[in-house]
Amino acid sequence: MEDKHIFSNRKLFLLLIPIIAEQFLNSLMGMADSMMVSNVGAAALSGVSLVDSINNLVVQAFNAMATGGVIICSTYIGQKDRERARDSARQVLLVSTCISVTMMILGLIFRMQLLRLIFGTVDADVMEAAGIYFLLTILSYPGVALAAAGSAIFRAQSNTRLPMNIAIASNILNVAGNALLIWGFGLGVYGAALATLISRIFSAIVLLAFLRNDKLEIFVKDYHKIRPDGGKIKRILAMGIPNGIENSMFQFGKLAIQSSVSLLGTAAIAAQSMTNIFENVNGVAGIGVGIGLMTIVGQCLGAGRKDEAIYYTKKMIGWGYIAILVSCLFTYAIAGPVTILAGMAPESRKLCLFMLGWITIVKPLLWSPSFITPYAMRAAGDVKFSMIVATLTMWLLRVTLATFLIRVVGLGAMGVWIGMFADWGVRGIIFTIRFKSNKWIHKVVS
Repeated sequence: MEDKHIFSNRKLFLLLIPIIAEQFLNSLMGMADSMMVSNVGAAALSGVSLVDSINNLVVQAFNAMATGGVIICSTYIGQKDRERARDSARQVLLVSTCISVTMMILGLIFRMQLLRLIFGTVDADVMEAAGIYFLLTILSYPGVALAAAGSAIFRAQSNTRLPMNIAIASNILNVAGNALLIWGFGLGVYGAALATLISRIFSAIVLLAFLRNDKLEIFVKDYHKIRPDGGKIKRILAMGIPNGIENSMFQFGKLAIQSSVSLLGTAAIAAQSMTNIFENVNGVAGIGVGIGLMTIVGQCLGAGRKDEAIYYTKKMIGWGYIAILVSCLFTYAIAGPVTILAGMAPESRKLCLFMLGWITIVKPLLWSPSFITPYAMRAAGDVKFSMIVATLTMWLLRVTLATFLIRVVGLGAMGVWIGMFADWGVRGIIFTIRFKSNKWIHKVVS
């Protein structure tokens, strides 16, 4: 009977729908950003795309720390130990602040050197746009980190609606800022970066303000009084660092692939950039399911219900298949009009739609077991296995195969996606075997 389970279907929907909506909105706003920047010119779009490849690496590091917080806090919630959950939340915020400020300072110092190291062969106008965009987005790193940590703390206590509402407000602010600064004041890439900076700082401030509510299961007050707690930081990092390494290797791999794509010319870079945006949009529903699954599994294991953790993982993998299929069909349906509104050149538009067509066919078949399953494993403490598998398949399949197909075979940007399909397929098989063995359930906290 459904009432024997910790989460009813209604409770699952209430948990997941705001997360999916938030992820979907973030991706749509990213698409809107690119459409606006695209109207400034192909060089501007390419420059922003290249910088986002680096920024995504940094953002993933912040999300990894937040993931460690979700795992620890949700497990304590399952144990009904709210005090330790609150103590852990304080340490998540402290760690996120320290890491983000450090990365911001290093980014400001080595900004142009990093761009030249990775993208030294791009056209001068593309590099100029990238330099402008990178400068202001580096300043937003603390805002990104604290917003990620704040959202994670709310999700750990099954409050997903508030982060969604704040994300809606932040994204509206970002798009409105883009429209005003790019079109109204003619600031181009500088305007896009400034709007992004303002919206990210807004998210962090509002989330931290709401976390002060002492009626929440997990609340944080007196931020200036937070002091390091070695034991709790160690637990958070034990969950967050492997996830951070996994995400970082993933982003490093994307950078390596982007270096090959950058050799194909501005038209191919623009096509690949827009295809990446579409691929992010058609994956957000599945990612939302996975993010929610971490809270679900964490609370189940905190309550000592391993059987429930296994049950909900199977259920969410099934829901993931449905979510990805619907998302892919929707994204493909809107792709044509979006590329026209974005003012893409015919050559770039044709290549983009060709690659997206193949993604729409392959992704619903392979994505769910290869990505949703490891979300459950991370929540259960099996973070090292997920890290090792994801890193190996990323570099041995996605990066190596894509680089070979682009540089040696001359297949063009489509080589990126063939490498990605191979990665999805192999990691899905490995994670399924691991899941069926039940070796993925570990003791997270005590």
